[in-house]
Amino acid sequence: MIKTDFFNELYNLYGPVTRARNCFFYTKKGVRITDCYQEDGRAILGWEGGNAFTHFKNVLSRGQVGSFICEGKSRLKKAVETLLDCPRNLMFFSTKMDAIKAALQISQETVTVYIPWAQTDVQWKESDAVVIVPPLPWTDSLYILAANPDKLPENAHLQNEIKLPFALQTAAARAIYNLIDAFEKREEKNWFIYDTVLTKYFERKGPYLYPKIPKENYDDFLLHCLKLGIVFNPEYKNSIVPFGADRGVFTKLKNSPFTW
Repeated sequence: MIKTDFFNELYNLYGPVTRARNCFFYTKKGVRITDCYQEDGRAILGWEGGNAFTHFKNVLSRGQVGSFICEGKSRLKKAVETLLDCPRNLMFFSTKMDAIKAALQISQETVTVYIPWAQTDVQWKESDAVVIVPPLPWTDSLYILAANPDKLPENAHLQNEIKLPFALQTAAARAIYNLIDAFEKREEKNWFIYDTVLTKYFERKGPYLYPKIPKENYDDFLLHCLKLGIVFNPEYKNSIVPFGADRGVFTKLKNSPFTW
């Protein structure tokens, strides 16, 4: 289903979303919606963004929004290097396709898309180019290319590269550090508790839910769940376990199962 069509359906059923916190939407009609879409992973740490938005607002309040250089060493570069545990030079792109195309210019063999909790055995220093989607809500047009410095000199430029404002760099850096902290707090015991309901419809791998439902039935499943107050990925790909939600959020789906 087209994402805009799906969220129009949500609006038609429940009115506008007036607040989004953790893994929930709160609507004008007083309904709480469980979000298993999580902006395709960008809101995997919660819709409030932890303290990343606080760092963003602090930069704006200091007026660090011009063309001038705002810091000597990039905190976002340091955050990415901490995440991958190896030196990296960074470039930014507004689409995933542009980031991957640029990565392939650096290396035809060792290009990887970073997926939190799904690649625990990867040695990132062996990958010449890593495409990272920062876990920061609303930044659906930001992709980070983290390249091996031996393959991409610090001041190099590639096609369709964009300049990232300092405030957004600061927020993305904090979001990555928040992700690193979350690795210590989120594990299998937090994800399997919903399996009794969800594994009828999905194969779960860590926090990710991969559809078992045939593609031709998936849109009907989405609308069925939406009427029960649950949002899954509008596209036929993985959804995400709602970390921190109580088991009761899927009671309606348990009592009113979808069949195909």
